[in-house]
Amino acid sequence: MQSNCIREASKACFNKCCLNLPEPHSSDPTGSIDPRREFISAILLSIQPNTNFTNHESLPSLTELFSSLKNAVPYYSNTVLADDIRSQEYSHLENHVCLDYVGHGLFSYSQRQGFITATEIASSESPFFDISYNSINLNSYLLYGNQESDFQSEMRKRIIGYMNVFEEDYSSVFTANQTSAFKILADSYPFHSNQNLLTVYDYENEAVQGMVESAKKRGARAHSAVFSWPNFRVNSRKLRKMVINKSKQKNRGLFVFPLQSRMTGSRYSYQWMNLARENGWHVLLDASALGAKDMETLGLSLFQPDFLICSFFKIFGENPSGFCCLFIKKSIFSDLNQSSTSMGIISLIPTKGSIENQTTPSSSSISQQINEETQEFQEIKEQEDKEPSSSSEIVELEENPKSTQFKPKIHDTTKNSAIECRALDHADKLGLILISSRTRCLINWLVNALLTLRHPHSGNGLSLVRIYGPRIKLDRGPALAFNVYDWKGERVNPILVQKLADRNNISLNLGFLKNIWFTDDFQEEKEKVLENRRISEKKGKQQDLGVWVVSISLGMLSNFEDMYRIWGFVSRFLDADFVEKERWRYTALNQTTVEV
Repeated sequence: MQSNCIREASKACFNKCCLNLPEPHSSDPTGSIDPRREFISAILLSIQPNTNFTNHESLPSLTELFSSLKNAVPYYSNTVLADDIRSQEYSHLENHVCLDYVGHGLFSYSQRQGFITATEIASSESPFFDISYNSINLNSYLLYGNQESDFQSEMRKRIIGYMNVFEEDYSSVFTANQTSAFKILADSYPFHSNQNLLTVYDYENEAVQGMVESAKKRGARAHSAVFSWPNFRVNSRKLRKMVINKSKQKNRGLFVFPLQSRMTGSRYSYQWMNLARENGWHVLLDASALGAKDMETLGLSLFQPDFLICSFFKIFGENPSGFCCLFIKKSIFSDLNQSSTSMGIISLIPTKGSIENQTTPSSSSISQQINEETQEFQEIKEQEDKEPSSSSEIVELEENPKSTQFKPKIHDTTKNSAIECRALDHADKLGLILISSRTRCLINWLVNALLTLRHPHSGNGLSLVRIYGPRIKLDRGPALAFNVYDWKGERVNPILVQKLADRNNISLNLGFLKNIWFTDDFQEEKEKVLENRRISEKKGKQQDLGVWVVSISLGMLSNFEDMYRIWGFVSRFLDADFVEKERWRYTALNQTTVEV
């Protein structure tokens, strides 16, 4: 299924992200250490082992548990830089737990505040940029291009660099949103000759569903991977059967692959992309659910998707508006449908003063750092009477510990863009290992914490929370799907949970898990958990079967206090009268009541 080079690349990617694991708690005579087992042990030790909590008032304090976590998982203390950036640049998160964003942030909150002050625009106006729709289809755009502003050109370069994409291999297209990107591709892909569409999603994704419907109209046969209940692992046997080309047909179709679920946190092997390509599929990599810097784990020289989609928003926790970027491999241009009429390609229009204001000095500004270093070098250069550097290069100073003198290091000028995407700069500064280590630790701590909540007087200690997908696991993604159950074992409406969380300044997502495969052992449970979701009652379309859930997504700015607050909020459902108390409280305050 995989070549040696690809196997080694995946192994290297895993090892790179799993450095600095805690020391083992037991000696092994063979000297070998299982990092997965050691990590699970450390997470379990971070909360009083073998302890269940039946009352929200009995939870240990934030300070106590944070100290316990740092003792159990020492490398978490090495991620304090993320806390510094959050406190300095994202002050709006001080009393807000934001767990409902997916994609990549472009700017910081303090950058927005400085922009509004400098340009004297109203705080309600859209800062940085607006979008305008282009009346051009994908094929024409790729072949003939489109006149774009310096602002858009600089944004394109910044995003290409951030996504670790090679400009000589891929062209990029800005679209209004993820739905537009999938729709444009569905209308342009040659389904007349490559008639299969195979998707790998364990939840309802409106953008993917739109692609499926458009592809079917053009004669495509749509298929989906299925996921085993209750851990939501992809059913490898069934997926492999759909991917492998037994008919030896040269062109199979389009394989849409997300690497990980943004709903359950389940991760899927890179090797599925390789297997698909070997069997005649074009591969679309949906990178929207990947965390900051996760693209650095993907060696595009080895796993070369034909298409790549990712989403960007303006400001984490404050402004979800933004755009989507569709990357298309240049070698596939000629295969696309030239008569496509689908629209949705956009241009980025800078707002008043956007470029000038981007170079406003700040404590985290890379532009300022480079300017200071350049000035310092110029002073030394004048003293040493050196030849001036090329105008197309910027010189950065690097201290030589042996000679205590400075030596120049050449930088590409594209990194000193006039546009400062400070949130992307923050991700670059934190780096892949710090971000992945931090989010891995936080999401697993939360899983463990939620599983310690049990109803009192429920006989066998009925769990308050049911988790869908992986539990405590070293290589799980930074997302979590769950439901809350009352003392009678009945599910609390996920919409109610979301509304009550919102009133506690906690933002959660809702999702619909689907494509679930039950073995014979779970047939009885299947009848209890599955529910109908009517896609479009007016159009008379069929119902879907699945499970509505509450979901959360962690990012590079998530911190331990966020995890503790969501745990504390959920624990309040241990009180059988919690919902009634909340309804009475908001009615007394003349606010809209929560409908159960």
